[in-house]
Amino acid sequence: MQYRSTRGDTSPRSFSDILLAGLADDGGLYMPETWPRFSAEQWREMRTLSYPDLAARILSVFTAGCIDLPTLQTLCARAYAGFSHAAIAPLTEIENGLFSMELFHGPTLAFKDMAMQLLGQLFEHVLTERNQRVTIVGATSGDTGSAAIEAFRGSPHLSVAILHPMGRTSEVQRRQMTTVQDANILNIAVEGTFDDCQDLVKAMFADTGFRKAVNLSAVNSINWARIAAQIPYYVRAALMLGAPDREVSFAVPTGNFGNVLAAWAAGEMGLPVRRLAIGSNRNDILTRFLTENDMSMRAVAPSLSPSMDIQVSSNFERLLFELLDRDPQACRDTMLAFRQNGRMRVDDAVWRRATARFDALMLDDDATLAEMKTLFERSGYLADPHTAIGIAAGRKAQEPGIPMVVAATAHPAKFPEAVCKATGIDPTLPPHLAGLFDREERYDILPNALTLVEDAVRRHVGLA
Repeated sequence: MQYRSTRGDTSPRSFSDILLAGLADDGGLYMPETWPRFSAEQWREMRTLSYPDLAARILSVFTAGCIDLPTLQTLCARAYAGFSHAAIAPLTEIENGLFSMELFHGPTLAFKDMAMQLLGQLFEHVLTERNQRVTIVGATSGDTGSAAIEAFRGSPHLSVAILHPMGRTSEVQRRQMTTVQDANILNIAVEGTFDDCQDLVKAMFADTGFRKAVNLSAVNSINWARIAAQIPYYVRAALMLGAPDREVSFAVPTGNFGNVLAAWAAGEMGLPVRRLAIGSNRNDILTRFLTENDMSMRAVAPSLSPSMDIQVSSNFERLLFELLDRDPQACRDTMLAFRQNGRMRVDDAVWRRATARFDALMLDDDATLAEMKTLFERSGYLADPHTAIGIAAGRKAQEPGIPMVVAATAHPAKFPEAVCKATGIDPTLPPHLAGLFDREERYDILPNALTLVEDAVRRHVGLA
C-alpha cells in the first residue's frame, strides 16, 4: 500500500514513512493511493473476531508491505488490554433503532484512546525497527492531548509536546495532560484558540529546518494512521447490527472531521454505510457547509463542548480531495484560497456530492443542555455534551428500518459541570483518575508566537 498527498507534490510513500511523517512536505494530508475493499463474504467472516483481531485485520490492508498481520495482532492486543469494558466499544440501544457506541472506555475516557493507544504501539514498533527517535508535536481541543500523552509517556524513542488553547478545555481535560510528570512530556497552554494551536503545529511542519532538527512527527488526525485506527469500531458496530447484509448509518459529533471521516472510509472499503450525520456546536462551519454550501470562517466561540470549538477542520481536506475526483491541484488551490480568504467556494455539483451522503445539525449550549436532560429523563442515559449533540444529529437523520449508531465520544465525568447542570447528576471519575484534582500540574503558558513555541520544543528535546 502506497500513499500520496492531497496536494500532489510528494512521491508515493509507505505506511511506516507516513506514520512517522504525519503531514506531507507540501502541506497536504496523506491518502491511500487506492481504497482497499472487502467482499461481503470477507465482512461476514469478521463477525466472530475479537475487537483487537478485527482492528488488526482492518489495519493490515493499510500497512501492507510494512507491518504483517501477526505483528498487528500482537500490537492491537497490547493496545486494548487496558480498556475497562470487555467489548472495548459496546453498543447500547437508547431509543428504537438509535444506538450509542461508547468509545470512552480507554485510559483517558475519550474516543481518542481508541486510535492513540494503537498509535503508541505502532510508533514503538517502527521506531525500534528503524532505531530512530522522533519528536511528536500535537494540538488539542481537549482530548487528543491527554490520549497522546497517555500513549507515549515514558517512551525512550520519542519526546512529546502538546499545545492546548489556554482556558478553553474542561478542567478534567487540562489536568489529564498537565499532571503527567514523565520527562518526555511537555504541555504548552497557548494564548489563543484551538485553530491557533493547529496553525502553529502546521507552521512547525512547514519550517523545514526546525522539522529536520527535532525530527518532527504528528499524532493529530492529520496523521493517516489515526484515521485508519478509527475505522475498526465503525466496522464492528455495523457487523453487530447485520452488515454487510443490512445498511447502517452513523452520527458523529464533529470538530476536526477525522472521526466521521473514518466512518466514511469504512463505506469506501465496501461496508454498507447509508448516511453520515455530523453534529456541531455553535462553531458550526461544517453544518453550514452541508446545509447551505457556506464554508466560511468565523471567530471560534467557547462552548460546553470544547472539543468541537473549531472553525478549520483539517480532515475535511481529505474528503474534498475525493469530492474533487482526487485532483491534487484543484484540492491545493481550494485549500490555499480558503486559508487566504476565509471562505471555501465549491461548485454546486461538488457540494451535492457531499450532501448525498452527509447530514448535519447544530445545537447551541442551551439546546445541548436540553438534549442531555431529555436523554436522561426518557432513557436514563447520561451523555456528555458532545455525545448529546451527536445523538440529536443521529435522531434527525434516522430512517425507518436503518440502525443509526452514534459515536459516544467522551465519558460524562470529563464534563461534570455541564452534566450536573443538565441532569442534576454529578458524574464521578473512575478509580484510576480519582485523585486527578490533587495532582500537581506542570505546563508552560506562551503567546500565539511560532518562534517562542519552537524554542520551547527545542529546549524540551535538548537542542537549546
